[in-house]
This record gives sequence, C-alpha cells and structure tokens, in this order.
Amino acid sequence: MNTGKRFKEVCALVDKSKVYEPKEALELAIKTANAKFDESIELHIKLGVDGRSADQQVRGTVVLPAGTGKTKKVLVIAKGDKADEALKNGADIVGGDEIISKIQGGWLDFDVCITTPDMMGFVGRVAKILGPKGLMPNPKSGTVTTDVKKAINDVKAGKVEYRLDKTNIVHVAIGKASFGLDKLYENFDALMSAIVKAKPAASKGTYLKSITLASTMGPGIKTTYKM
Repeated sequence: MNTGKRFKEVCALVDKSKVYEPKEALELAIKTANAKFDESIELHIKLGVDGRSADQQVRGTVVLPAGTGKTKKVLVIAKGDKADEALKNGADIVGGDEIISKIQGGWLDFDVCITTPDMMGFVGRVAKILGPKGLMPNPKSGTVTTDVKKAINDVKAGKVEYRLDKTNIVHVAIGKASFGLDKLYENFDALMSAIVKAKPAASKGTYLKSITLASTMGPGIKTTYKM
C-alpha cells in the first residue's frame, strides 16, 4: 500500500466536520495509526492567548501517568556530590566543564539536559546551541535544580514540557498508539488538566480554542475537553 493510498483510506475514517468526544477521538487516532512503525499520538492545542505578551505565556511540565513510550537519554551537568547523585540515580551522562567543550564542538547526543544552579554560568556559554534545539535547562521546566534525583526520576517516568509556539499552539506527544485507549486517555487528561491550570490570568475569552489529536502519519481529529 503506498503512502498516498494509505493516507486517503485513514482520512476517510474521520468526519472533518465533527468534534469528537476525547475517548472516541483517541480510538480513531489509534485506528489511523497503521504505518509500519509504532506511531506517536500527538495533541495540538490552539489557545486563546497572545504569546507575545509576557503575562500570557503558557509553559510548564507534566509527568504523563503512562509514560511517553520513549527512553530519554539524560545529561546532567554538575560537579562534586551532585555529580555523584546523578550517577547513582540513572543519569546517562554526567560531566562538568568538559561537557560544555564537547557541546561547543557539536556533540548533542542526549534528549534532556539537567544542571544545578551553580553550573548555569558554564551552561550559559552554550545557550545559543542548546536553546534552538529545545535542550537548554530552565528552572520553569525543572531542569535547573538542586534536586537532581527528582529531576532525573521525573524525566525517566515520562515528564514532558509544554509551551506555546509562535502561533499560540501547544504541541505534545502523549504516547504511542500501542499504549491503547486507557493509557492514552490517562495521558490526555493529565496534559489537558495541566494546561487548563496554567491559564494566564490575563487571558480573556475562550481559552481552549481548538484541540486536535493525530497519529504521526494520520489526519487531524478534532476533540474537546471540559474545563
């Protein structure tokens, strides 16, 4: 089956004029995920905020109850006791100044970077490299912290970060199609609840403008969420 034919067939399963209940939408997303690999199920949320305003930013983290389906490689930039703590608690790579030099040389073989506040001066040297890749540690995402153990455990347990893009949309993968309906719904509910709680006080009018679910290779499926 070629990609064009496959896509047309899965598109035919979705009524574009309908807004589905979450579980129905998730079932459809799973059904449309029939590529030759385990597709991710993605959530795209258009918010009624103005991301250009400092008081209308929506950004945070949430631990998805059923995990993400991905094993993330964690880099911890720390020294002394905190470096030892990172090694004992499952960090994949631990280092100090020498890691900064490696990153400056183009090395980026990790998914999440955690650091301690005392190392931010060093990490700041590679902000222009890490920032565009979404890898720069940030206190708001819990990746600049003295509690290295908790930060590592959260990432390994399925912590994801959500943030607005330039068009005021949040894009987050909530798991794999193979998770099945119940686990995906748990993750959907956890993420949506976090985003509702993160509503800025300055946001006026409709906050959740549209919510769309889609598998990696599938069509968008409109859904809803009760605040």
